[in-house]
Amino acid sequence: MRWLLTIGPGIFAIGYTIGTGSVTSMVVAGSTYGMQLLWVLMLSCFFSWVLMEAYGRFTIVTGQTALYSFRKHLKAGKVIAIMIIIGVSFGQLNSLIGILGISSHAIYESLSLFFPGLKGIEYQAVLTIALIIVVVMYSILLIGKYSFFEKILLLFVSMMGLSFVLSLFIVIPDPIEIVEGLIPSIPQKEGGRMMVAAFVGTTMAAATFLSRPLFIFGKKWTIENLNDQRKDALWASALIFFISGSIMAVATAALYHKGLVVKEVLDMVYTLEPIAGKVAISIFFLGTLSAGLSSIFPILMITPLLIADYQAGELDTNSRQFKILTAIACVIGLTVPVIGANPIQMQILSQVFNVFVLPLVIIGIIFLTNNRKLMGDHRAGLFLNFGMFSALIFACIISYNGIIAILEKI
Repeated sequence: MRWLLTIGPGIFAIGYTIGTGSVTSMVVAGSTYGMQLLWVLMLSCFFSWVLMEAYGRFTIVTGQTALYSFRKHLKAGKVIAIMIIIGVSFGQLNSLIGILGISSHAIYESLSLFFPGLKGIEYQAVLTIALIIVVVMYSILLIGKYSFFEKILLLFVSMMGLSFVLSLFIVIPDPIEIVEGLIPSIPQKEGGRMMVAAFVGTTMAAATFLSRPLFIFGKKWTIENLNDQRKDALWASALIFFISGSIMAVATAALYHKGLVVKEVLDMVYTLEPIAGKVAISIFFLGTLSAGLSSIFPILMITPLLIADYQAGELDTNSRQFKILTAIACVIGLTVPVIGANPIQMQILSQVFNVFVLPLVIIGIIFLTNNRKLMGDHRAGLFLNFGMFSALIFACIISYNGIIAILEKI
């Protein structure tokens, strides 16, 4: 636990990245395509590391945040920053809708195992659970302390990671399949393009990079913590790859070879049950629930944090604006439980939309980290520039792929 606390802002990166959106995408991909998309996950995590390093280095060196610097130092920076706020908020709030729906269903299904009488009142039970989650999360946010937020996320992330790694040992995948999954290929099955875009949307989340400077502020890191920042970015991206890859491998071993595809929240768990009994249900439920809670928490914060960043370049968790905007986000998040929609489909589609704002986020940091006046001797070198430009090309290709996938869906 102490070691995880040293990761610092990386905990928020893991919380933003591995939510039920990521769990859903990994499970659906593993059950439908096996390990074929592992290479997409690996590239996404590599580029996430590069961008976390870039945003972290810029903040450590200059003492400035992302959107405030876009507005102040870039031509058309105000327009770019506003477009990013709108795009990220739309994508994250859509993710929140799906996440809250899946988490509520997961708790409901778990409770119904012990209280069969709940089967007849699914809608009411799921909505009540969603309301309780929202009220608890909002109450925690009202405390307004970064250090407290970090400890809460640490608890959720630890439970999530342990649960999914234990699941991996329950259903051991074929090592050859894992190696083959690192060879680039696009699934030719229906929905393959959509899934590739969803993978990148959930792993290379723009919100992760934009919020990183704010959480570095919350950690009170200075230029003396430059190496801490680098280690933090590396460990965060490595853990994201390991945990997400474990989920995909479990789904491949348990579902893919049996021809079973996930359509509902419990499809994954009920397939594990014959192999490991009810312990599998408990372990995977705990992981899914922890993933959901670890994402709901920071997503509720993202819009007010970005607006405060744009306005003053500060980490704002105590103002009236913060409390009002997080309350609005809570209400929006209740959409799926209220209308009773399928949270799996909602979640995958929301991950695709997260991709489209990513190129702007990368272009902005390329200009900032190469600004000699701002960065001095710490400006981006050959390796960081290569990584950022490669990430930009990758993001543009995936964005185009996402557009094609959405048009095909329509």
